[in-house]
Amino acid sequence: MAPPDASKSTIAGKPILAPPPPTVTNVTNSKPILHRQPYSHNQQRRWQQRPSNRRICCCCCFWSILLLLITILIASLIGIGLYILYHPRPPSFSIPSLRIHRFNLTTTADSSTAHLSSLFNLTLFTKNPNSHFTFSYESFSVSVVTDPDEIFLGNGTVPGFSSGEKNLTSFRGIVVASTEAREVDVGEISGLKLDLRRRNGLDLKIVMDTKVEIRIGKVKSKRIGIRVSCSGIKGNLPKGKAIVMASTDKSKCKVDLRIKIWNWTF
Repeated sequence: MAPPDASKSTIAGKPILAPPPPTVTNVTNSKPILHRQPYSHNQQRRWQQRPSNRRICCCCCFWSILLLLITILIASLIGIGLYILYHPRPPSFSIPSLRIHRFNLTTTADSSTAHLSSLFNLTLFTKNPNSHFTFSYESFSVSVVTDPDEIFLGNGTVPGFSSGEKNLTSFRGIVVASTEAREVDVGEISGLKLDLRRRNGLDLKIVMDTKVEIRIGKVKSKRIGIRVSCSGIKGNLPKGKAIVMASTDKSKCKVDLRIKIWNWTF
């Protein structure tokens, strides 16, 4: 027996019509569809291997600092090696004698100006205690000042010389003077007279400035400024034409480096 036709089914003697087939509507998107090209593995690798500017800058800073530290380390090791091998020591200076020939202080009647006329004669010893170093000095500028006020009393010079290994050099008859009646500040003269009465004498200091070149064999250093200060000298003022010998038994000299940076000297 054949199945009944659905389109001809009846309910209560009335035929039942089959529903119409669904309508298919094509909906188009108003936005365009973007088609991306596939990202290749080689392009990704090149992007990952390309260094950034920040990374390059960090690498340059790192290697620069590392090279600087290595250079400082090598220089320090060389310096330590030279010190252990040669054991360098600074030169020594001494003032064995100082004569005061003239020391005149004059003040005008109205005490508006004062003048100083002085003449000193000193002996200088210098020794090079090193066995491998030679010191080559330029000319010295020598000044006599009061201690500790450092009132200028006179100046002179010592010619340049070379001090060899374990060498002792002496200079006698160095003249330090204020040849002309130099005008001095009245306040300085008042303080100087007060010191003479209070200390029963004149405390002096010898100050010498020069530049020295250090040689080790054929190697030479740049010229370095030094200052030699000799304190602990005490003397009385001469009367008339008499010459007074200052006491230098307790005198001590020290050597300081004079480093100049721009207009500053240390």
